[in-house]
Amino acid sequence: MKNSVKKYFKAIFVSSILVTSQVYATGERDPLLTYLLMDQMEISNQSNNPVSWDAIAWVGKDWHKFYLKTEGEIVHGQTETENQLLYSRPIEKFWDIQMGLGYDTTPEESKTWGVIGLQGLAPYFFETNAVILANDKNMGFRLDTEYEALFTQKLILTPSLKLSAYASDDESMAIGSGVSSTELGLRLRYEFSRKFAPYIGLKFNQSYGKTADYTKSEGGSSSEASLVAGLRFWF
Repeated sequence: MKNSVKKYFKAIFVSSILVTSQVYATGERDPLLTYLLMDQMEISNQSNNPVSWDAIAWVGKDWHKFYLKTEGEIVHGQTETENQLLYSRPIEKFWDIQMGLGYDTTPEESKTWGVIGLQGLAPYFFETNAVILANDKNMGFRLDTEYEALFTQKLILTPSLKLSAYASDDESMAIGSGVSSTELGLRLRYEFSRKFAPYIGLKFNQSYGKTADYTKSEGGSSSEASLVAGLRFWF
């Protein structure tokens, strides 16, 4: 598995060089654009009012973009994050293929991954991001999907699902093999403008198997429901 991961990283490096050359070669016909979306910046009603975020930024052109994705949580002054730096290009009308590097952190440990995945619009208008992660010790799968239901042009309800699964236990990162965790969310936002919207909602986090055991050993709960309030904005 170690050799295959090395080959994967080498392929990403070579692809990035070739893609960058192609992007600059077509610069006159395809302007360079930038985008930042803070999809979630919220506080919950759990003890110590943890703060969490979920954001993406990209720079690029219609056919070639470089993404930075980050999400995380600050609890009891301790920060955990999941970060990805990806090259993205369309392969279908509503789907992009993405590949690059992932970097996860906990207060005690950090892990680097090779990442490949798909991002796009699934049937019935579910915005979906699915990735496979790999390093020399483990493999993982992460799914993030949501649906926007418009009550009015300004009032929007968004149910969401996040799921993580791994091939092996990793005590240093507090993740177990199999389905590790899920998060169900329901958020209602009001768009004062398309670029700015406060929201309220609720979310339900559940961990499973060894992940639940690790969480309990650190004094946490394997099952939590909480109310949230936050902001969504982009530019």
